[in-house]
Parts: sequence; structure tokens; C-alpha cells
Amino acid sequence: MKTLIIAEHNQHALKAATLVTLGAAQQLGQPIDMLITGHEISELSQDTATIAGIDRILTWDHAALAIPFSETLAPVIANLRSQYSHILLASSSFGKDLAPRVAALCGVNALSDVIEIISPNQYKRPIYAGNAIATVKNNASCQVLTIRTSAFSVPNHELAVSPAQVHALSVELPHSPVRFVEQTLSESSRPELNSAEIIVSGGRAIGSEANFSVIYDLADKLGAAVGASRAAVDAGYIANDLQVGQTGQVVAPSLYLAVGISGAIQHLAGMKDSKVIVAINNDPEAPIFSVADYGLVADLFDAVPAMTARL
Repeated sequence: MKTLIIAEHNQHALKAATLVTLGAAQQLGQPIDMLITGHEISELSQDTATIAGIDRILTWDHAALAIPFSETLAPVIANLRSQYSHILLASSSFGKDLAPRVAALCGVNALSDVIEIISPNQYKRPIYAGNAIATVKNNASCQVLTIRTSAFSVPNHELAVSPAQVHALSVELPHSPVRFVEQTLSESSRPELNSAEIIVSGGRAIGSEANFSVIYDLADKLGAAVGASRAAVDAGYIANDLQVGQTGQVVAPSLYLAVGISGAIQHLAGMKDSKVIVAINNDPEAPIFSVADYGLVADLFDAVPAMTARL
């Protein structure tokens, strides 16, 4: 049997999360197809066909897919299930929305946040906010998995000996109850949170939206992305798309600075796999210090500006 990867892209190139998912799929030891959906994706498909490890590119090009909705994509993906033993998606907001719908239409359960592939039907995934790891055996005829990208690596950037075949799907657009109204894109010169090498995150101790400037200033000096705890997001200090944690984004940067974050288990679940963790908190008993490689017990409003000034 074969593996199908559902691609995420920005119209010009695959997203890093999809490349990591390709690396995970290669561990299954099966031929790999990749489905690319969108509008005017011919050039993207041809470029993707040169990536080593992909046997075939499936494309679904339609003007209505310029903004993809899981309600539209899921029935088409589910209809392909007889050709594949595994359907893989990244554990992104897109993947987490689409995978359960595909699995339900296939009559199987989706297996989310896979962090290790032991065999083609046995996996490891975190449970209890990352405090335990479950080994799961899945004997479904078609397995739908989401891959936690912080647990896998991007495969070597090698070109295929011969480009993958590109095959355009001929399918009708399913009826969808969802209608696109408007898309507002946030603009920032900072790196994206889920792909940044350095992240500076602030917690409730920041105290206000205005006080978050100390986080922004340090992040800009480091060329870092900005994140936050759920407490800071719930308090209205920062937008919820920058939340790190079990119910936010799961990250694993080279350097993670936790500023004024106490370290609830839900937050730790989203960042504990970071290569180096630095914590700044005025409470020496804060749980964040249990996972930190370096800890500073200090008032953040003294420590952070001093650090920024020395960079």
C-alpha cells in the first residue's frame, strides 16, 4: 500500500510542516503520494515533484480552493482512501481541523500528535498534557494520522533522480455549508511562531498589553518570534494566535525564553521539547524552572530591559 500526505503551502512553496511530515512518512517505508490543493498551483506542483522521496503528486486546482476549507476537502480525500493505508497531515491548525473529518468519513479514528513511528501500525503520542507517552496500535485499513512536527526532522534537501509524476484529479466541488467572507492577514517582520529558531514568550506577570513591549523589544534584538502563555492571552495582553501550549501552538525552537510564565502543565506541553529553555521569574518555586536549562530569579522588568540593552 501507499501513504498520502496532505500538503500545506503558501502558493509558492510547501510549508515547513509538510516537509517534516514527509520525513515522518518516509519512516513507514512505503511509496508516498502528495495531494496539493489550491488555485493556480501548477508551478508549485512542478517544483514539488523534484523533491526526493515523493512518488506521485496529486493536484486539485479550483478557484474555490484558493482558501481551503476542511468541509470541502474532506469528502474528496476520503474518496481516495482505498488507494492508501496511511493518510498523513501535519499537526497544524489546518491538519487538526481536517484530519478528524477525513477519518470520520473513512469510518476510522484519527490518531493525533504522533511523535514516533515504531512500525506501520504502532506509534507513540503524548497524553495527559505531555506527562505520559502512550504507545498506540492501529489496525485500521486506512490510518489517518497527524504528525507533531517538533518531534521529526525535515529530510535532506535532495532532488529526485527523476521528477514525480503529476496527476490532476478530476472531481466535482462538493457542496459545502461554509462560505468564504473575508481573510485578514496579520503582517509582522518577526518569524512565524511555529518555525522560529528563537522564541520569547511572556506570561500573565507582564501585567498589561502595553507592558508586552519589553517582550517585543527583546525579541526584535534576537530576531525571535513572540509567544505567550494562555493566561496572557486570556487577559487580553496579546493575540490568541501567539499562544504556546496544549491548546495553542506546540513549538520546539533552538532557544525558548519564558518571561513571567509560571509554567502550567498545559504550557509546558507546548514548549518542553525546545533545545534550550531559559526562564525568568521572580518566584523561585515556579514550575517553569523544572524544565529550564537556565533560570533567573528576578523581576522581569529589571532583567529583560537590561538583557535587551546589552544585545
